[in-house]
Amino acid sequence: MHSDIVDLRSFYASPLGRLTERSITMALSSIWAQVPNERLVGLGYALPWLERFGADAERVFAFMPATQGAVIWPATGPAATALVFDEELPLMDSSVDRMLLVHSLEHAENPRETLNEIWRVLSPAGRVVIVVPNRRGVWARFEHTPFGTGRPYSRGQLGELLREANFTPAAWSDGLFFPPSRRRFMMRLHGLLESGGRRLWPIFSGVIAVEAQKRLYQGIPVAQRASRRVFVPVLSPQGAPSLGMRFIANSDPNPKRPG
Repeated sequence: MHSDIVDLRSFYASPLGRLTERSITMALSSIWAQVPNERLVGLGYALPWLERFGADAERVFAFMPATQGAVIWPATGPAATALVFDEELPLMDSSVDRMLLVHSLEHAENPRETLNEIWRVLSPAGRVVIVVPNRRGVWARFEHTPFGTGRPYSRGQLGELLREANFTPAAWSDGLFFPPSRRRFMMRLHGLLESGGRRLWPIFSGVIAVEAQKRLYQGIPVAQRASRRVFVPVLSPQGAPSLGMRFIANSDPNPKRPG
């Protein structure tokens, strides 16, 4: 089950969504090292955090999977969003300094292929920052939030997946320690539950955040992979080949020469 772009935008515009954004921002802040003039790309639905962490970046792009849909961003200026396939990113090799994945990896058809593609487009010192639902957390069990869809991960599962794709996990963080309740009195206790959860039940956080470094010293075997995507031309001319064949069929195969 994939999260739809309309549902994602509606969720983060709600009171619970704003608290969710704040909690994930705190988790990312503890592992986000500032890199001036970096090239930053968000994959999935990372718009709230691209606006926060991309202020000093040289350029920022928001890539949204085709299964999710896309919206125009930012509201002013040239659009910086693109509809993509997560296994075939429209970027050159080593062209990005950092990628931020939110609402992305848990919905990937083949997570390892997605990470291999991210490895390709990252610069030699590139980093990937990933936010995924925690398998042990409460948020992965309720479908009224975007974290209740897709494939949740534990720290061990996510770390093993990163190492298989030639990434080295460098820093970990957690977020969403309050329950995913829409009731006002529960949301008023957001700050208390969030600070208490970090001390008392950190393994039951709603999301796991990790920063991983691209690994260069291990060789990657070259394997030819056939694309599973089928591209259909939209405005291809129709009728021209058939008209040509009809002309040939009606023509005399042995034309008589004059004289």
